[in-house]
Amino acid sequence: MNAEAQRKLIFTPEEANLRLPLIQAIVKDIVELYQNLHDRQERISEIKRLPGASARDEESAYSEELLQAELDIENDMEQLKAYVTELLDLGVELEDPALGVVNFPALRAGKEIYLCWKLGEEEVSHWHTLDEGFSERQVLFEESLNHENDNDEPLI
Repeated sequence: MNAEAQRKLIFTPEEANLRLPLIQAIVKDIVELYQNLHDRQERISEIKRLPGASARDEESAYSEELLQAELDIENDMEQLKAYVTELLDLGVELEDPALGVVNFPALRAGKEIYLCWKLGEEEVSHWHTLDEGFSERQVLFEESLNHENDNDEPLI
């Protein structure tokens, strides 16, 4: 982890939007991989419920396929973790891998909040408190945010 990521970054809406093209690409990959993993895990569970379909039973008609599928899932889980680490290195936190929701740490009236963005949105336009989530987010008014802890001047 680089020195920039070791200290918690605080974003203005403008700074968050400047990073959005890269964040968007990473989050798109996360959402696609997460859905694919979920679908494959469900399929494996369905196969394992079939009579004689144990991955540990070498005589099972499905054993080799199940073992390979489980190995592929493990590898893809590692890739998913790498994507999340990439976001963290950029100072951004993944809130929901299924919806593609990320949070950018920010300040509002000197208090920490999250700027909130969801895959498919054109810009960072919402925020919520640290103990709230996506469902409680509010429309962003830039003049209510500031970048510095001790500076209450509007951003505009």
